[in-house]
Amino acid sequence: MKNMVLDRLFGLRKKPERLSEDFLLGEIKSRPVPRHVAIITDGNGRWARQRGLPRLAGHREGTKVVRRIVEAAPEIGVDHLTFYAFSTENWQRPGDEIEGLLRLIEEQLEREVSELNEKGVRIMSIGRAAGLPESLRNAFAQAAERTAENKRLTLIIALNYGGRAEITDAAARIASLAAAGKVAPDSVDEKMIASQLYTAEIPDPELLIRTSGERRVSNFLLWQIAYSEIWVTEKLWPDFTRRDFFEAVYDFQSRRRRFGGLEED
Repeated sequence: MKNMVLDRLFGLRKKPERLSEDFLLGEIKSRPVPRHVAIITDGNGRWARQRGLPRLAGHREGTKVVRRIVEAAPEIGVDHLTFYAFSTENWQRPGDEIEGLLRLIEEQLEREVSELNEKGVRIMSIGRAAGLPESLRNAFAQAAERTAENKRLTLIIALNYGGRAEITDAAARIASLAAAGKVAPDSVDEKMIASQLYTAEIPDPELLIRTSGERRVSNFLLWQIAYSEIWVTEKLWPDFTRRDFFEAVYDFQSRRRRFGGLEED
């Protein structure tokens, strides 16, 4: 019974048959689509270990999946897509893995920014940029400036990101405003807090996808996912496909979103 409840909560309902990608695509386009999908890209290291490869090989394979989903999202009408690429907790990993992963992200960005720009993709990053290598910060700043006017898809990469850190930084900015007499303490409300988050101009994600079967949010977008639907797959991130992405959206479309209210008959 406990597993059944968890499976329903986290979108792990069993399907009577494996639906084809073409079927899913057709069904999705006939229904409302989530504007913003956020993804916790988990399982790169395990994927590599299962194959006797260095962990960085898993991260490299994972970047191919990012590109695949970036192409798939606007195809069905998703206009904001966020990937959890590097968390504030990831600094605890071995130094060579951290260096290799951040270098891989920078190289991938520089290699693909021109094509993404041509396809109308706007590039953004969220997180504590000051803690990242200068070359990576510069690469994202340049990409953001170059793609700022694009409207087809907003691609958000969470780097050195933590949900608690984001809320802490927002609280610190509000405290500074209050100390300067620009904000009255009794005027602080949810709208003001949201305006000080890294995602101030971005709609909250309606769907959160997590790969690798882990059933936790791992300090990701803690404020923003208050009412997000959660979909979990046992697949490791490098094995995640377009069909899996479409299945997650299709499952999202079957849910009744009540936002704390009563379910209508």
